Amino acid sequence: MSSKDIDWSTLGFEYIKTDLRYVSIWENGKWDEGTLTEDNVVHIAEGSTAIHYGQQCFEGLKAYRCKDGSINLFRPDQNAKRMKRSCDRLLMPEFPEDRFIEACKQVVAANEDYMPPYGSGGTMYLRPYLIGIGDNLGVRTAPKFMFSVFCCPVGPYFKGGLNPTNFIISEYDRAAPNGTGAAKVGGNYAASLYPGKIAKDREFSDCIYLDPATHKKIEEVGAANFFGITKDNRFVTPFSPSILPSITKYSLLYLAEHRLGMKAEESDVYIDKLDEFTEAGACGTAAVISPIGGIQNGDDFHVFYSETEVGPVTKQLYDELCGIQFGDVEAPEGWIYKVK
Repeated sequence: MSSKDIDWSTLGFEYIKTDLRYVSIWENGKWDEGTLTEDNVVHIAEGSTAIHYGQQCFEGLKAYRCKDGSINLFRPDQNAKRMKRSCDRLLMPEFPEDRFIEACKQVVAANEDYMPPYGSGGTMYLRPYLIGIGDNLGVRTAPKFMFSVFCCPVGPYFKGGLNPTNFIISEYDRAAPNGTGAAKVGGNYAASLYPGKIAKDREFSDCIYLDPATHKKIEEVGAANFFGITKDNRFVTPFSPSILPSITKYSLLYLAEHRLGMKAEESDVYIDKLDEFTEAGACGTAAVISPIGGIQNGDDFHVFYSETEVGPVTKQLYDELCGIQFGDVEAPEGWIYKVK
């Protein structure tokens, strides 16, 4: 597909092959200089640890076309830092933060023809990943690693866009209490496919995972983080060592406090105390903000603000965040990196 064939108004969250992607190889203790390539097929050894032992991690971030034609990257330094933490957890060499950011810029600039125009609602999604490769058989860290970044133009992650949808509590766990839940690794997502299918088969947008130790507290909403607005106007999001630390979530925590004047906190969100919240949502790079209409928990169905309308605080946060990302609202210092 070429960029000329894309209907920006119907763009979904699907893979679209773009022209160039960045690749760098680590071997003998160092990364090579890296290069852009047209080849979108990954060629790796059959014994690669990424295939057999899940030694891999990835990131997700977006680029945004601004009204003046320039392009913004939103907080890529935070993605670089989070990838470093994932690499540390899986005994992989970190890819330097400055090179991570530069690789993202190169990929966006090289594929600018695929950049959704300002006002279309679309963005350029970037997928950096780092995998263990090379000849190997035993359970050990890989002899070689590959870092790569590719990009795709995308529309909304959830088809409804900024409209409330419903979720269901899962009986399955996303991650172990002291496992890899805080790392952005493929195994966490593989484990979510089956419970996610159960939720979708019952016509819910996705499932909600409770804390694996007690099954009493909300942790994540599918592949996104949970937040709620309390009756006394606090922005609350769960805190747990097995939750992926979402860059969108921490951005919203900051904006709720510094732009909306709310008290913002990470704390326990008990499933039997949902009536403390007037609004709720899921947040993440792909979803941005997806308002939660209601949550099914066993035989109980709890509705927050509305099943059909977006709550006022959720809408304020969405407008503020998107305004910053697209360059229409002044960003906090250091949040925006210009591609051009």
